[in-house]
Amino acid sequence: MFEENPICRMLNIKYPIFQGGMAWLGTAELASAVSNAGGLGIIGAGHMPPDVLRAEIQKTKAGTDKPFGVNIMLMSPFVKEVMQVVVEERVPVVTTGAGNPGEYIPALKEIGTKVIPVVASVALAKRLVRTGVDAVIAEGMESGGHIGELTTMALVPQVVDAVDVPVIAAGGIGDARGVVAAFALGAHAVQMGSRFVLSKECIAHENYKDLVLKARDRSTVVTGRATGHPARVLQNKLSRHYLDRESHGAPIEELEKLGIGTLRLAAREGDVKNGSVMIGQISGMLSDIKPVSDIIQSIVKDLEPVIESAKANLK
Repeated sequence: MFEENPICRMLNIKYPIFQGGMAWLGTAELASAVSNAGGLGIIGAGHMPPDVLRAEIQKTKAGTDKPFGVNIMLMSPFVKEVMQVVVEERVPVVTTGAGNPGEYIPALKEIGTKVIPVVASVALAKRLVRTGVDAVIAEGMESGGHIGELTTMALVPQVVDAVDVPVIAAGGIGDARGVVAAFALGAHAVQMGSRFVLSKECIAHENYKDLVLKARDRSTVVTGRATGHPARVLQNKLSRHYLDRESHGAPIEELEKLGIGTLRLAAREGDVKNGSVMIGQISGMLSDIKPVSDIIQSIVKDLEPVIESAKANLK
């Protein structure tokens, strides 16, 4: 299975499953576990200083001999230095968000790194493909963290039809049903974040994981629309205060200040009342914490039954 999959062949991975590059959560522990299990583990660089990222990359290399990636947020104040670290460490795959990676592509291509940006619209996908990226991640607004406006179901097939590079579907995918649906939409691979948050290898604080386990289908809300940087989070004291201030027309500066440091507060320190618990809409269907290898093997094992079930409904 997947021997002819273009993403698996391009990246030399066993399964077309990416781990989302989540800031504060996508660490070397999680990335190496996903890569060892046959997927593509991804370090979430977020706002990491270059020396911290280098340490995470070297720790990942010590934890796996399989391909892995680094997700770089192009709005990071350290983006140029971080890109230099990625080049020096010869990271196999770079995924990007919040901008255009075009100026960095020549240096990355020179060392053989595959560049795969996250896109939330057809227009952005087409624009970035013209810069020479190797594939795109079409991420729907069901995702946790920073999101666009289109759903995965609407976005993925339109991106697939618009570009001539492989497309990875993201947003609202956490089991074999989601994977098969993504492939039916024309995607060549999937990216999952929320499902991997509830893995034994993810270093998220137990309070963070516990709150996700208690989530229902409508437990997430979107904050930050007024700032132009909407983010999906679980409802808590912080999100209620944020949405109240947002609805009353608080200045953008005030809203942005409310978000500073809050993801770390929840993910690392366990303050899930005053911190930002970023997670996707599928949190309501997540009910257990298990090793990454079990998560991936369970999905792969269930693919054929899901496909057969779909076929039965077509008769």
